[in-house]
Amino acid sequence: MVRDAEKFSAEDELQRKRIEALNSLSSFVYGLKTQLGDQEGLGGKISDGDKKTILSTVKDTTDWIEEHGSSASVEDLEEKLAEVQAVVNPITAKLYSGGAGHDHSHDEEATTNHDEL
Repeated sequence: MVRDAEKFSAEDELQRKRIEALNSLSSFVYGLKTQLGDQEGLGGKISDGDKKTILSTVKDTTDWIEEHGSSASVEDLEEKLAEVQAVVNPITAKLYSGGAGHDHSHDEEATTNHDEL
C-alpha cells in the first residue's frame, strides 16, 4: 500500500509539473496576444513586421497547444516556451534598447578616464 501511495505521489507530482508547464506556455502566449492588441503598449511600439512575426508565432503555438498540449511532456512544453521566447525576446530587446535613450558606448571611456583625487 505504501508503494502504491509513493507511485501515485510521483505520478501526481509529474502531472502537477506538466500542468504548470502547460499553464506557463499558455499564459505567455495569451499575454503576447493581449499585448499586441494594445496600441498604447507593445502593439503600438513595434514594427508591423515584428508584430506579424510574433502573431505568427502565437498562432503556431496556439495550434500546437491544441493539438499536443494534453499529451505533451514537461520537457516538450518547456522546449516550446523556449522556442517562443527565442522569437519574442530579440524583438522586445530591440524595443527596450532603442527606447532607453541612453548610449552606453561612452560609459567605459568615462570610467577609465576618471582621475582619482
